[in-house]
Amino acid sequence: MQELKAKIYDKTNGVSYTLVGDYYIPDVKLLEDDDRPIGKWGRMHRTYLEEHNTLLLNHLILLGRLHGYLADLNEQAQNRYRCIVRQMMEAEGVTEDLKRRSQWEWIRAVNSIVSRTEEIIKNEMINA
Repeated sequence: MQELKAKIYDKTNGVSYTLVGDYYIPDVKLLEDDDRPIGKWGRMHRTYLEEHNTLLLNHLILLGRLHGYLADLNEQAQNRYRCIVRQMMEAEGVTEDLKRRSQWEWIRAVNSIVSRTEEIIKNEMINA
């Protein structure tokens, strides 16, 4: 009977294999993950991809780029969110002076701005 080699290389797919017992196992290494969190917006976009664009999701997973993609999207969405909230607060006159005069009115105004901003981010970046 022929003795099996400990390692082999397949030129057709460019993968090397290691003999483990009676089986050849591909020498696959995980790509290094970055430490950035994917956050709220990244998780929401992943759910969107799972439901509506599985082709892109699987492509990113196979390339090892999903985490970086979602972390980048989360950072962009957070920056856009902060910018829109700031602009809306200025445009609608939601200031520290209003907060001192009437806290309930300030809270109502800020909650309204936050919910509208979240809808904008969802429509522009998450569900796109």
